[in-house]
Amino acid sequence: MKATIVIDGLRIRARHGVLPQERVVGNEFEVSLSLVYPPALEATVSDCVDDTLNYAKAVEIVRRVMAEPSGLIEHVAGRIHKALTDEYPKIASGRIVVSKLAPPVSAELKAARFILDF
Repeated sequence: MKATIVIDGLRIRARHGVLPQERVVGNEFEVSLSLVYPPALEATVSDCVDDTLNYAKAVEIVRRVMAEPSGLIEHVAGRIHKALTDEYPKIASGRIVVSKLAPPVSAELKAARFILDF
């Protein structure tokens, strides 16, 4: 068996971007996580939040990272990865998706997305 924690479609306004105006005005971002967390298998029996990865805490970690501006969404994803694995070192693998909604490069572009698999 494998235990995977998924947080899908967390929307956050943040000030990431290469262009100076992106740092001032900000943009809407969406973050999704899929984290393989073996200890969560214990929670299937215990029904105890201490035996799993706490969703609320993970969301707070993502919000904290997103509050600090970066030039690139690649850098944001790397910082999210570090913060989550520092807090939950038993994360075995996963995927972090950071999407910039309505990037300022083209009106036709719906989103720019970076996927970090680890």
